[in-house]
Amino acid sequence: MYKKLSDDLKIKVKDTILKLVHNPFPTELKVHKLSWKLSNYYACSIDYSNRIIFEVIDNQILLLLVWDHDIYK
Repeated sequence: MYKKLSDDLKIKVKDTILKLVHNPFPTELKVHKLSWKLSNYYACSIDYSNRIIFEVIDNQILLLLVWDHDIYK
């Protein structure tokens, strides 16, 4: 899926991942715990409309998904 992202979005994803590596819960990424069936996961902002879903396991971050809010339409 990463290969299908635009070059601009790939750069933003890399920058976001680097921020998560240094601090998994930075306020500027609006990290929040998800609920219901996704309650084991967190989401954070890449930019205004794109998000990353990730899981923290044994102090390691497992990236699961990059998506935009269009999936809700």
